[in-house]
Amino acid sequence: MNHRTTAERVLAGVGGEQNVASLAHCATRLRFKVKDATAVDKSSLEATPGVVAVVEAGGQLQVVIGNEVPRVFAEIGAIATLGDAADGNAPKGSLLARTIDMISGIFLPLLWPMAGAGMLKALLALVVKVGWLSAASNESLVLNAAGDALFYFLPVLLAATAAKRFGANQYVSMAIAGSLLYPAIVQLHDKGEAVHFLGLPMVLISYASSVLPILLAVWVQSQVERFFGRVLHSSVRSFLTPMLTLAVVVPVTLLSIGPLADYAGKGVSSGVTWVFGLSPFVGGALLGGFWQVLVMFGLHWGVVPVMINDLSTQGHSVLSGPLVPAVLAQVGAGAAVFLRTRNRGLKGLAGTGAVSGFLAGVTEPLVYGVTLRLKKPFIYACVAAAVGGGIACSGGSAANTFALASALTLPAYLSVGNFTLQLIGCAVALGLGFALTMVLGFKDIPEEASEAEETPTTAGSGPVEVTAPVAGAVLPLDQVPDPMFSAGLLGDGAAITPSSGEVHAPVEGTLVSAMPHAYGIRTHDGVEVLVHVGIDTVQLHGEHFTQAVQQGAEVEQGQLLGEFDIDAILAAGYDPVTMVVVTAAPDELGPVTPTDSTELRSGEALLTLA
Repeated sequence: MNHRTTAERVLAGVGGEQNVASLAHCATRLRFKVKDATAVDKSSLEATPGVVAVVEAGGQLQVVIGNEVPRVFAEIGAIATLGDAADGNAPKGSLLARTIDMISGIFLPLLWPMAGAGMLKALLALVVKVGWLSAASNESLVLNAAGDALFYFLPVLLAATAAKRFGANQYVSMAIAGSLLYPAIVQLHDKGEAVHFLGLPMVLISYASSVLPILLAVWVQSQVERFFGRVLHSSVRSFLTPMLTLAVVVPVTLLSIGPLADYAGKGVSSGVTWVFGLSPFVGGALLGGFWQVLVMFGLHWGVVPVMINDLSTQGHSVLSGPLVPAVLAQVGAGAAVFLRTRNRGLKGLAGTGAVSGFLAGVTEPLVYGVTLRLKKPFIYACVAAAVGGGIACSGGSAANTFALASALTLPAYLSVGNFTLQLIGCAVALGLGFALTMVLGFKDIPEEASEAEETPTTAGSGPVEVTAPVAGAVLPLDQVPDPMFSAGLLGDGAAITPSSGEVHAPVEGTLVSAMPHAYGIRTHDGVEVLVHVGIDTVQLHGEHFTQAVQQGAEVEQGQLLGEFDIDAILAAGYDPVTMVVVTAAPDELGPVTPTDSTELRSGEALLTLA
């Protein structure tokens, strides 16, 4: 199967992305809710390579793919801008977890460019530091522009990725971001004069490298576009929607969204300054521990002006004391991820991110692409930064110049306060971030195998035995109340009405798909087995299920895959009958033969391929 081709043809068959109200997937099927059922070309869908069947059930158009459904789903996400509403697998956790996943998803496409730009800045800083290149030279100017441009114009790049996340027009989003960085607007800010728009006072701030204003602006844009999409006639909608959206969102951003973000930053700054006045150690611990959180939302720009003002009035700023420990704590956590992860892409990002963070203080690729994405390393680093920041600030350490916090800028802290405590704080932050991540660990991201690696080997030696994943009464597959399984569209097998809530691996192999209610395993002989707990239990979104293994794991036959609450599933109105289906097998293996037994314990033979 060519996953991209299948995705394109499926999307066309359902009437295009404009006809998709929502899209989710379970272990075997793409589940569409379409706006206009008459726009669906069912025969074209059924003729699409990789599509097993097409069924309309439960108010959904279900396109059966099989074990490859996550890959096809991902390809649809890559070619269509369906937005959050179409992502039926969007995180359903806490508000904080959803916020972190949203931010990580928005930054994900930019990670490698950010890592490359950060590395360029780090190398340039090193070259200038050792005296191989003058900071005032044209060569330094050009290379610095090459490394800085991505971060300066970050709002424009974030506009494009946020638009896809929120279902907005990407080009309108970039135009909104561009207006925030428009030279005439920047000049108005630099002049510092009072500015009004339609009689309303306009508080101008610097939007270069900002994050929060453009994210909020694009979200507002997505709502405005949906409104105009509903009220405007189709004959004028295509050009009036972007025109009116720009006319509304740009002023709203400059009048309210940007200033609100700025006020939030200044509020944080005032609180931090007050705490520093009470206790440098506590202030350093708080600012160090939460610095990357402030960076994540762009609120650190409220602290930066206070630092600059301190530098101009007293020649140093104590608020800069915990910043190097905050950066180095992320570097330490990233270095530990580099050593622990088995994901080659994540390893490369962690390595380059740690280097650029250590040398140049550029932590965005490391934070958004590694530590925040994995969640636990980010928390470990914040804890380490709090400890290191408190130590660094307890001796009154402060920078006497404004520079990105990094190991190379430590000489800026020589003249003010106790430099020894600053070094100790940095070392503790770096070491503790590394140690916590190495010792406590994290949930690794499984690396998808290449097409060549996914090609199954066919040993063809002897029969293959598929054991019962759950204990209970055996039921012929054609008696299952689900047309996909009962008609054998997904393959031959059997079902079990479970008497216990534990799911065990029916074969030894690689977990190619894993959801709370369903597991797909590929054996080393090329046999693919699907275990699906319940009918339409994907609608429970993992409730009443506990998953014990993750996709990509190697599992032994009989190993616990997960648990489920039979009574709770029944009470929710779902049938917990468990299907065990052989979805693929090498040609040299014979037909699938179910057991003659009517009752089985977990681990006893259920199916045989001879």
